[in-house]
Amino acid sequence: MGNTMKPLTKEEDLSLEELLDEVAYTSTLMVYNDDVNTFDWVIESLVKVCNHTYEQAEQCAIYIHFKGKYAVKHGSEIDLIPMKDALLDRGITAQVENL
Repeated sequence: MGNTMKPLTKEEDLSLEELLDEVAYTSTLMVYNDDVNTFDWVIESLVKVCNHTYEQAEQCAIYIHFKGKYAVKHGSEIDLIPMKDALLDRGITAQVENL
């Protein structure tokens, strides 16, 4: 039997890559609003701990403030736990939630 599989087109390859990314994301890092931390502190923390750009961190902080919580990062639990711990060390309420 010969190999009857044809190479993926660029569009099919991109879809497969996106699908694999989604499968790899099994958990989220949820950050909760509080009355203690300032916008600036949350933004600075998300930039430092989660490697967000300033703009990403600012958007997350707005969502957290108005919605009460926001999933600031997606990934594997093993990658997100150290980030959660670092945010907790900074006084920011966070937890890893499985999808």
